Amino acid sequence: MDILLIGAGAMGGALLKGWGSSHSVLVAEASADRRRTLENARFAADNSEAKGRIVVLAVKPQSLGSVKIPVRAKAIVSIMAGVTLETLRENFEADYFIRAMPNLAALHQRSATALTGDAGFKSEALELFNAVGKAVWFESEKELAIATALSGSGPGYLALIAEALANGAVRLGMKSDDAYALTQALFEGMPSLLAGEHPAALKDRVCSPNGTTIEGIAALERSGVRGAIIDAVKAAFDQSERLAKKRD
Repeated sequence: MDILLIGAGAMGGALLKGWGSSHSVLVAEASADRRRTLENARFAADNSEAKGRIVVLAVKPQSLGSVKIPVRAKAIVSIMAGVTLETLRENFEADYFIRAMPNLAALHQRSATALTGDAGFKSEALELFNAVGKAVWFESEKELAIATALSGSGPGYLALIAEALANGAVRLGMKSDDAYALTQALFEGMPSLLAGEHPAALKDRVCSPNGTTIEGIAALERSGVRGAIIDAVKAAFDQSERLAKKRD
């Protein structure tokens, strides 16, 4: 695919890394410092090179007004949080419009990416983002906002949980470096454990009668951890909705 990537910060740079070997990618990046860090990147002369290409908007949402594309693109693919398909259609010309919400794991080609938009470009959009992890298509922007609250914000929630687990071991006397090493190994093993098994079934399998794990689970339930995590997803979703309404 022929791609014009507008914005090559942390997320844009991660996408470039994932697409570089399999697609033709031109980069439009305003920061001279950032351009110097992009090894082997091909830079666009200007945004008129968007003509007939897939344009990926990887800039901050507040920078939307400064992005001018004077030609018609094949597709506009936006990873800007809170910028609706309607807003994209008002600002740009293209055959198709897609919203994508990758997460920080795209840096390691392990992103969980939610997609929605014009069904005529669905297969191409899924192909693009499966190249940097796992992509899931949703039929509505509301579902995309829910997915953003789950998988987009999820690394932040899991980082907090990881830190708390390590802190718990440190509290009992383990060295901090050892606690973080074990926590990292724990998280590395979870994808294999969760593959093909419901989280509730996995939890039950780990919990022996009168054992250590069920005691820990009981403590988590007494502290309301399950409800707090559910509330965190709801809070992130509500903020996404507020941001979208503010920009409309």
